[in-house]
Amino acid sequence: MYTNRLVDEKSPYLLQHAHNPVDWYPWGEAAFAKARDEGKPIFLSIGYSTCHWCHVMERESFESVEVAEVLNREFVSIKLDREERPDIDRVYMTFVQASTGSGGWPMSVWLTPDLRPFFGGTYFPPDNRYGRPGFKTLLEHIAGVWKNERKKLLESSENIVEQLRQQTEVKAAAAGKGVDEGSFETCFSVFRRTYDRTHCGFGQAPKFPRPVAFDFLLRYYARTKNAEALEMSVDTLHKMADGGMYDHVGGGFHRYSVDEHWFVPHFEKMLYDQAQLATSYLEAFQITGEARMAEVARDIFRYVLADMTHAGGAFNSAEDADSVIDTAHPHEKGEGAFYIWSARELVDVLGEADAAALGKAYGVRANGNVDHDPHGEFTGCNILYRMEGAAAMSEAVRAKLASARSAGRVRPHLDDKVLTAWNALMISALSLGGRVLGEAAYTQAAVRAAEFVLANLRTPDGALLRRWRDGEGAIPAFLDDYAYLATALLDLYETTFDARYLDTARDLTDRMLTLFADDDQGGFFSSAAGDASLILRVKDEYDGAEPAGNSAAALLLFRLYAMTGEERYREAGARTLVAFGPRLRTAPHATPKLMCAAMLAMSAPSQVVIAGDAASPGFAALAAEARRRFAPHRVLLQADTTRLAKTAGMTPASDGRAAAYVCENFACQLPVSDVEALGRLLN
Repeated sequence: MYTNRLVDEKSPYLLQHAHNPVDWYPWGEAAFAKARDEGKPIFLSIGYSTCHWCHVMERESFESVEVAEVLNREFVSIKLDREERPDIDRVYMTFVQASTGSGGWPMSVWLTPDLRPFFGGTYFPPDNRYGRPGFKTLLEHIAGVWKNERKKLLESSENIVEQLRQQTEVKAAAAGKGVDEGSFETCFSVFRRTYDRTHCGFGQAPKFPRPVAFDFLLRYYARTKNAEALEMSVDTLHKMADGGMYDHVGGGFHRYSVDEHWFVPHFEKMLYDQAQLATSYLEAFQITGEARMAEVARDIFRYVLADMTHAGGAFNSAEDADSVIDTAHPHEKGEGAFYIWSARELVDVLGEADAAALGKAYGVRANGNVDHDPHGEFTGCNILYRMEGAAAMSEAVRAKLASARSAGRVRPHLDDKVLTAWNALMISALSLGGRVLGEAAYTQAAVRAAEFVLANLRTPDGALLRRWRDGEGAIPAFLDDYAYLATALLDLYETTFDARYLDTARDLTDRMLTLFADDDQGGFFSSAAGDASLILRVKDEYDGAEPAGNSAAALLLFRLYAMTGEERYREAGARTLVAFGPRLRTAPHATPKLMCAAMLAMSAPSQVVIAGDAASPGFAALAAEARRRFAPHRVLLQADTTRLAKTAGMTPASDGRAAAYVCENFACQLPVSDVEALGRLLN
């Protein structure tokens, strides 16, 4: 068996490649020095441990002795986990997208010894196919060009870096112009125009859930009462939960649907999807009162708490798309093998009658229900999806299928690293679940995860770290880690009124401003200064599968302003909106989460302050009434003269009962102590 330097790493992705014949290096000075000393180009391969096509390329190319021989002779090969180092991934993904018109993982980039890119792409097959050159052929060609035309490549790479710098540069808008109401209308119009009125969702196949779109549309609905924004969101959430992209047996969502029907998924499950989608379903439940919305959120939480939770209370990162096809051959894996069923298996598990009923409701066919299967992965098998108008699977049937699946199949690989940003998203979701659904177990899970992160992913001086695994916290945190976690702690504060979370959120926000803010041009860099291996410091604003760090930071700042009344938070948020003003006006649909921040900025800060101890008569009931509604521009506080100077003078009722103050910019109406009166004020 081969062993390379990755065997000493913590990343599950890097460890998957530790026994390739390729002489892999982790990202770092040892690899850079070798490239400089030997005058060799760097081959940088970026992916993550639950990526299907990353596994394919490993089997086809990185486990090949012939390919390894070329890589080891002609290049210095580096493996990078994009989830550990999103800053590096973002730089080279920008290059690949600009040079090829598309991007994705695995990502393959060739660099000069000083880390400037000169060629890149995504997946390459081992030989010429799919209209792509074979990987070994490509390696030999690039090696030849490097030897024979190196000066030209070096000059080209210098031009490429300068073009990337110009492309990613964000400057303050002229005359300080940020966003206006017209930008909200433009953003809504784009979603309306791209909405699939047959199958729901936005655009055509493949279809990604993109929860940031729901974030914007639900807030746009709250702002304008435009029913179409709500309908597009709720109908899409229904279609997604009925489709094969949803795991009807175990709960939770797969990454995306390869078709427009939400039917055939790409089967990996990511923590950030579960967190954001749980939030979307909970917010839709707050607005509509539809029980189905709450049920899906509960199913997501059930899955995460059962299958993605570390023993210490934090959350693991992802489950793989691929899994063992046959337990007798544990090394043979196929996409979705853990989740799909033959008609015969369903009869064996459920019996003839229940299997027939399930088949009618969930689209099961004797010879399998996947008609378009170009790679032959689902032959004779069924992906369960809920037919229109069919009743939901009973709990008894679900339990039998879950038990059979657990007992007779090998669960997909679990990426068990703990990422600060992704954990923060789930802490926020669980905090909201605890508030909206009145479930103490969700609040307790959020608290456990937060305490784990704060104990294990901070340095002794309080700085955040990005990743924890196997007892080790490592990698200085990025903008999204700080912004997401500070936001999660504010969510947890509004759920528990534990002032420690408010204090820590403010500390993290202040550190975020110090480490990442561009005081000259506005906005935030994704990474802190000082990393010599980073050829660009990028300001990320695209809200994709995860909210951009700048979007999360702006929302955090305006929310802290609403809580504390401190102008410095509002000013920093406003500078961010001004910095991205041109983007917000010309392509607001690319930044829907930042549009949410703009909505918050353009709304009068609104507060509900409850005075009294948590044990005071009526305190819990008043808090529950304030939490029940969808009010994204309102904050919930406990009167606290020490921490929140604006709440000074807000006192409980004279008879000792808690009192609620409904305020706008801390100008408050008379306090009330009964739930009905508070409800009238909030309405």
